Amino acid sequence: MPERWDEFKVSSTERQVVRALGSIGSATLVSRVVGFVRDIVVALVFGAGPVTDAFFVAFRIPNILRRLLAEGALSTAMIPVFSEYFVTQSRPEVLRMLRAVLALALVALGVTALLGIATAPWLVTAIAPGIAEDPARGGLAVLLTRVMFPYVVLVGLAALAAGALNAQGRFFASALGPAVQNVGMILAISLLASRVDPPILSLAIGVLLGGIGQLLVQLPSLRRSGLLVLPGSQFRHPALARLLRLLLPAVFGLAAVQVMVFVNTLLASLLRPGSISYLYYADRVMEFPLGVFGIALASASLPVMARQAAARETRAVADTLNFSLRLAAYIALPAMAGLVVLRAPIVRVLFERGKFGPAETAATADALAWYAIGLAGFAGSRITAQVFYALGEAGTAVRLGIVAVGANVLAALVMMAPLGHAGLAGASSVGAYVNLVALLWAARRRLGPLGGRALVASVARTLAASLPLLVWCGLAVLVWPGSRSLLVDVLWLGGTIAGAVGLFWSASVVFDLPERTALLRMLPRAEPRSSPGA
Repeated sequence: MPERWDEFKVSSTERQVVRALGSIGSATLVSRVVGFVRDIVVALVFGAGPVTDAFFVAFRIPNILRRLLAEGALSTAMIPVFSEYFVTQSRPEVLRMLRAVLALALVALGVTALLGIATAPWLVTAIAPGIAEDPARGGLAVLLTRVMFPYVVLVGLAALAAGALNAQGRFFASALGPAVQNVGMILAISLLASRVDPPILSLAIGVLLGGIGQLLVQLPSLRRSGLLVLPGSQFRHPALARLLRLLLPAVFGLAAVQVMVFVNTLLASLLRPGSISYLYYADRVMEFPLGVFGIALASASLPVMARQAAARETRAVADTLNFSLRLAAYIALPAMAGLVVLRAPIVRVLFERGKFGPAETAATADALAWYAIGLAGFAGSRITAQVFYALGEAGTAVRLGIVAVGANVLAALVMMAPLGHAGLAGASSVGAYVNLVALLWAARRRLGPLGGRALVASVARTLAASLPLLVWCGLAVLVWPGSRSLLVDVLWLGGTIAGAVGLFWSASVVFDLPERTALLRMLPRAEPRSSPGA
């Protein structure tokens, strides 16, 4: 038996997930805060209108490919393969595998970027026909798309590095990458907006700078782990065939989710100017709790479930899923209540300045409320889908994702007429819950009992603990000064959120919610020391 390369040893499933969540969540928190600063700068300089619509359409195309080919599908396919190699193979064989994967990734990502640059006009027409019909906005979107497409290569390499580090239980550096991305965009706007024509081009250049930063920030961790390699020429390495078998269904599975984004963008381009931007800013607010806890939990649970699936411990996979869903609900449900009630003050404090006025605040807040309603569905479906990637059965997630896309499209066609762009946000929430229910049903058939009673009881207790928070936020909105002073609004909102969190935490103590105790394990002082033999 070759010497095993497995440095990630812990004493329990819950401890593995929570420790990983602490690392990913803290880095993601930094990234989301810096992301809000970026969005504030974008709103201040460019507002919400035809120019930003063109940018968000252009950015969405390479960004969706990033999620499909890089951070999403590539990560879910790599982690099971990398985990097995780290556990069962020698160091030289692991390095040979990494060189082969790196070479294949460079070729695939490079070809994708070149094709994207060449077909940019057709891509813009496909994703946003309403914008493509306008020569000014359509031409700008095509220009920005071509400038940003090399970002796919950069972020793909960053995702490859993240997969190698995550498979060894190292999460912080890769999770910090988006913060570096946001810093690059902020710097580009600050330094180049007044020097390039059109000024929005500075934001596209910032995307490229941020992609370089996402890759560079992981190099020290790769070097310390002994995983920093150059590409090789072993295109027949057996790991590549297995990686491709996992990658293709993972791409289709995540593509089903991204089709929802395409549909909403296409329909929003047919509504009044600014609708795409309203949806973007609202989605950014909603993704704060989703990214810090929901997506972080999905990322933390996948390596654990992959190891359990490799050991054929299906009962352990079910237990990990149950724990992760309970923890996600504990965060998502009170966050959902707070976002819905405080939607207008939140949007005003974050974005209302410069070219972003009260009308933009109201429109963005409407979209935020409908996005927030689906927060638990977005988080839960992302976590549950990891079960099938861990089991090597991504085809199941693909089929159920298509069902969710159908529900999203149908809901969008029904809701956009009476609600406009806010109806598109609501349709996304409908699709998320349909996806979650379908995934849970399939997981129950595959794994057996999922601990449904414990999950329902946990959700019920979390809802009860959220009631004081809901009442507090509702009363606070009634006395919201709505002043023209940003400082007053910031202090009011900060105090309201702090009071809401304190009430929910106190109610969690009263109801003795175990999820509260689990979250405390993320704190270093709360982490019990392992015994020497652990």
